[in-house]
Amino acid sequence: MLSVPVLAESEDDPFEGVNRVVFQVNDTLDRTAIKPLAKVYRFIMPDFAERGVRNVFSNLGEIRNFVHNGLQGKLDGSARSAGRFLINSTVGIGGLFDVASDIGIVQAREDLGQTLGVWGLNSGPYLVLPLLGPSTLRDSPGVLADPLLSPLTHVPLEWQARVGIGALGGLQTRADLLSAESMLSGDPYVLYRQAYLSKREYDIADGRLERDDFIDSDPIGSEADEFTDEEFLSEEF
Repeated sequence: MLSVPVLAESEDDPFEGVNRVVFQVNDTLDRTAIKPLAKVYRFIMPDFAERGVRNVFSNLGEIRNFVHNGLQGKLDGSARSAGRFLINSTVGIGGLFDVASDIGIVQAREDLGQTLGVWGLNSGPYLVLPLLGPSTLRDSPGVLADPLLSPLTHVPLEWQARVGIGALGGLQTRADLLSAESMLSGDPYVLYRQAYLSKREYDIADGRLERDDFIDSDPIGSEADEFTDEEFLSEEF
């Protein structure tokens, strides 16, 4: 069983009392409705169909990646995001196939919270948002702002279609997390909090973190190491 490093104190979480209430409501809703639906979705959806849904939503996110890479001065990231969107939207048939990754164009994921962090804004208190889960005061505005960068936002659609598309994306995300649940042990609130805060710090630092940033039983000095996304996810989750 893989354990996630936890904070000795909740100094990043002054609203813990309220956050725990929201977390409990979210967890109840997840256990009674969202998780069962995700299991059904995973059961009926072939792997290739899930991969296609995942690819389409990831491709739509390239516009956001393009904008925020640019705002952070990461011109290489902006170029990769633009290239990925053009290739996957055309050769990849609307993003169903991640052709860009197959030819070696790696995704450069960025969002508003990361941009604000790179600009020097501290994360602020940890927050648990209704339905949406872990966030921080700095990251939470992105919940409203970043969707405005999605092409779907500007396509004329009936509200029923928008709800359906949003539900599909949410179910795919929840289905992708099913296998990760068994890897966590302990107080779920604290584990999710530190997992989120550690991952966001990693994202803002572009994978360059000091191992001391992760509180564990075997610290390895203060020499900085650079991790890939895959290495971080495998070690932390």
